Amino acid sequence: MGFGVLGVFLGLLLEVSTHGPHTVPRVSWKHQDVDLMEFSEPGIFNYSTLLLSEERDALYVGAREAIFELSKKNVTVKNNKAQWTVAEIPMTMCILKGKSKEKDCLNYIRVLQVLDDERLYVCGTHAFQPQCDYLSLSDFSLAGRAEDGRGKCSFDPSQSFTTVMVDGELYSGTAYNFLGSEPIISRYSPSQSLLRTEYSTSWLNEPSFVFADVVREGANSADGEDDKIYYFFTEVSVEYEFFGKLLIPRVARVCKGDLGGQRTLQKKWTSFLKAKLVCSMPELNFVFNVVHDVFILKAADWRETVIYGVFTSQWGNVGLSAVCAYNMTMVEEVFSKGKYMQKATVEQSHTKWVRYNGITPSPRPGACINNLNRQHNISSSLYLPDKTLQFVKDHPLLEDPVLPIGNRPRFITKDVNYTQIVVERIRALDGNIYDVIFTGTDKGLLHKAVVFKEDVHIVEEIQLLKNSETIKNLLLSLQTKSLYAGSDSGVVQSPTAFCDKYLSCDECILARDPYCAWDPHTTVCVNIFDTSNQEHRDQIQSLDGDVDKCPSVPGLSAQDYQRVTVKPGSSAELPCLVHSNLAQVMWKFNGSTLTEASRFHLIGETGLLIYSVAPEDQGQYECWSLEWAPAAGKNFSRQLVGYFLTLKLPPRLPYQAVQTTTTLRTSLGTQEMTSSQASEGNGNTARPQLTSAPAPPSSSSTPLFTSPPQTDSSLTSTPSNTIRYQPKHLPPSSNAPLPETKDPAAEYLQHNNSTALLFLFLLFFLLFMAALAYNCYMQYLPAPCLKLRAALLGNKKNPNQPEYQACEAGLIEMPVTEKLDLTERPTQNGKHTAQNQLRALRDTGYETEPECSNGRIPSHSFGDDSSSKEKPFDIDCESQPIEFADADDPYC
Repeated sequence: MGFGVLGVFLGLLLEVSTHGPHTVPRVSWKHQDVDLMEFSEPGIFNYSTLLLSEERDALYVGAREAIFELSKKNVTVKNNKAQWTVAEIPMTMCILKGKSKEKDCLNYIRVLQVLDDERLYVCGTHAFQPQCDYLSLSDFSLAGRAEDGRGKCSFDPSQSFTTVMVDGELYSGTAYNFLGSEPIISRYSPSQSLLRTEYSTSWLNEPSFVFADVVREGANSADGEDDKIYYFFTEVSVEYEFFGKLLIPRVARVCKGDLGGQRTLQKKWTSFLKAKLVCSMPELNFVFNVVHDVFILKAADWRETVIYGVFTSQWGNVGLSAVCAYNMTMVEEVFSKGKYMQKATVEQSHTKWVRYNGITPSPRPGACINNLNRQHNISSSLYLPDKTLQFVKDHPLLEDPVLPIGNRPRFITKDVNYTQIVVERIRALDGNIYDVIFTGTDKGLLHKAVVFKEDVHIVEEIQLLKNSETIKNLLLSLQTKSLYAGSDSGVVQSPTAFCDKYLSCDECILARDPYCAWDPHTTVCVNIFDTSNQEHRDQIQSLDGDVDKCPSVPGLSAQDYQRVTVKPGSSAELPCLVHSNLAQVMWKFNGSTLTEASRFHLIGETGLLIYSVAPEDQGQYECWSLEWAPAAGKNFSRQLVGYFLTLKLPPRLPYQAVQTTTTLRTSLGTQEMTSSQASEGNGNTARPQLTSAPAPPSSSSTPLFTSPPQTDSSLTSTPSNTIRYQPKHLPPSSNAPLPETKDPAAEYLQHNNSTALLFLFLLFFLLFMAALAYNCYMQYLPAPCLKLRAALLGNKKNPNQPEYQACEAGLIEMPVTEKLDLTERPTQNGKHTAQNQLRALRDTGYETEPECSNGRIPSHSFGDDSSSKEKPFDIDCESQPIEFADADDPYC
């Protein structure tokens, strides 16, 4: 049963990865193509904790045993640094616990939170003994008042956790013990006691925390609702049965004013509830069940807040990532009106989670204190009835899921694993507001996408990190319009837009980037947030990609075409770089469109490659880009580059009417070059033939138009070291037609074709002979081949002797009973049947006919019966025993 379900699921993965919807970035920028600012220090790693302070214009970075204060405008500028190392005793204890001294037993800074205007709250793993301290911003030094960091910071540097500071209180989700087997969601407050979750798989079942943040609604709430802190994590499912551990993405909620219960749930959350986050493709019934990061895009009214998350499948080999968005109103509705789930025992042993259909206590379990509760003298969670608190303790899971906007992902990418996400909401020149999504991958890439009403367009892909490593943290500065990415190797700062990379109005418009607009005065693609509102009036921006709004630009002139000259028979490469991944490249040759089936043409991503250039390949080549703009409903084409391709022919010698003889003597021998000339009355002149490189001409010269001498008959036979060179000769005044010569490229192709045909003929001939020899050896062919084999393998056999031929002919004509001679050869018992004789003949292992000496040439005493009776196969039994003969053979 399990294998069947697994097979169905793997088939579904293949279907999704093959036919599922995918979004491709329009433009891809390499690390060296864009201007990025990087920071790192030798010997320090794991720059994964980032804290942005817009007020102080600072970026705080928590690394391994170090804390940095960098400039927000330029991260290459380091303002301060603080060291926080591990003492010798904690290091020794960590090593004794079996951890690595060089890696695990160091202090990884995991928590950086603003406590007040003068201090930061800092926590580190501290050799698997988490500790927290206060960092003074005035002198950037630690106070030295170490606090226990259990429940605030993870023990393991590779363990997932999340924290958020709300009004001086630290909310965290992490493991409370060394083994990481006791996960908790807790709150640490200077004025209140510790509040935490119940240690139960019903509350938290092997969670992997990714994000936590506060959504404030108390000030704007009509019913006096409290502010709420939301946690996002992935845990092992308790409500679904599967052949393995099925992971489920969750969102949990607690109330900021929660104080715990009076008797039930003392120092425990009374408002803890959790629900399932759904991110799936309904048409394929495929679910993305692992959440990696979440960003809450807050608005002035909490009802307009949108939650964005990046998801992948539990089975990572599918290679898909999805971005889903959720309305805060839908999340709040699930927590305030959703059905609860409860445990049910099946067959006395198995526990299953089902919907609770009973009466829900009042006030509603898990709800925050509001004005209605206060009217019933319930001003805090301490006054909640035990019935409500006990229900919360037993029913923390809600049945109703949180569905994404549109009941489907915003977009899906293939062969990409998203790890981080941040979102910015901006107003474009058309007055509309757009959500711009920035996602980081496990390969150091950054994707920038824009959410439109109908679809999502991935504007560009930027290689943020030089090495292919995971982006572990991603922050966005609204003031500087910059992105900050943290990884193991360092911190990278990137602008939110690369408008200056688009060199034409067409590129600027087709990018559909709400940050970018085309300035017709400066003919530059500019960032609208770097210019004033007065300048926006003349700028061109069309987020539907309508290039027709751009000013008309003349096409390429003849002077813009590049001239390429190649030798006949060589290859020619015509570069044409298309930045857009959504565009199609089209090549035209003398006005006609080239295809992959064209002669000797290879259309690649970087240009056109022409093999073995021939005279017919000469002409005009044009590279065009075709890109479809779905929002505008148009297909735009533009010429990118043009070429004139010509052949570089070898120089032709001038026509001469003289005969030149040059002799060159060297130390190795003598070479003579003799040229003969036909009479002037012959109108056809032979084409120059070079059998070797011509010798340098003699220093003596002869007048050009002299009568040629007669050719000596002694020169008709050329010695082996003589080069014969016969130049073209035709007087300028002659009206004879020019000789019909072959083009060098044609000769090259003809020579290559002849060589190829000869090679193929020899190859097939050798294969035929090898097959013939193999079949002869294996005796698959008739008697003539067997004769040849016998002649080759048997040294004494000669099939041409008359005795052998007679024997063979006798076997063909003789009946079977005569060949076996049933009466002349008695056995040891005096009886020998034809069957025994036939078995003896077969058991010898020889394949030739009997009475012909087992394939050997018969002796001259072939007619002697006594000799054949004693040893019918001419086998020396003493020196060469037969392995396959019967044991009762009378002859051996």
